[in-house]
Amino acid sequence: MASSKKPSRRQPSAPAKKPTPVDPNLARLEKLVRILERSSLSELEYEDKDIVVRLSRGGGASVAAPAPVAVAHPVASAPAEPASAPEPAARPADDAGMHVIKSPFVGTFYTAPSPDDPPFCEIGADVTKGQTLCIVEAMKLMNEIESDVAGTVAEVLAENGKAVQFGEPLFRIQKK
Repeated sequence: MASSKKPSRRQPSAPAKKPTPVDPNLARLEKLVRILERSSLSELEYEDKDIVVRLSRGGGASVAAPAPVAVAHPVASAPAEPASAPEPAARPADDAGMHVIKSPFVGTFYTAPSPDDPPFCEIGADVTKGQTLCIVEAMKLMNEIESDVAGTVAEVLAENGKAVQFGEPLFRIQKK
């Protein structure tokens, strides 16, 4: 007996369209903008091997930061402290020869490479130019902050494991 069924013939499906290639840096930038828009953050900094991006809200001028570097500025140009937090009277007199190492970005300050390791430096320690003083973690990246002068660590101004802001003083170094 012959079968009266005809074999079904399906139309071949159209080949899937390939997605339009997107610049991965542009895709990351768009994602970072969405993160900033949806959050209460006023500033967002992102860095990887390909790009460095700093986004901020508001009408203030924004400067794109280059690759992380240690930044040191003389204390003489530091802004005045609020009346509720006066500086000790002895500090202005001993500022001669002092350098301040500031945070180059927002992040978390660490004095050692891991909790079980000794700190990179301590008060009274002699440091050389280029020596690692601490780590600032930003966007899950561990950034070593180096001294740009040789001298002695006079003060550690940030607290281990606490957040630091862009430009916040981290160390006072007595220059040699």
